[in-house]
Amino acid sequence: MAVKLRLVRMGKKKQPTYRVVAIDSRRSRSGAYLEVVGTYQPRGHSTAEPDTIISIDNQKAVQWLLHGAQPTERVAKLLKASGALDEFAASKAAK
Repeated sequence: MAVKLRLVRMGKKKQPTYRVVAIDSRRSRSGAYLEVVGTYQPRGHSTAEPDTIISIDNQKAVQWLLHGAQPTERVAKLLKASGALDEFAASKAAK
């Protein structure tokens, strides 16, 4: 089974929030996923705070990457911002 780390869209119309999930690559975007790795809010909590919010459990992300999960392009950028890709590279080099 090929596992991907990808985004699942949540939230209201024109106010997206996303979950970063581990999912079988053959499933649809909103199909049944294996585990929630984190969340991503590109618009912040409200319109008064336009900053993006990235909340990723780096331990879960590194575990999935070590087991061969492939992140999508956007998720790879989010993992880099959260520091999970650096932890993955360090743990891979230690082995």
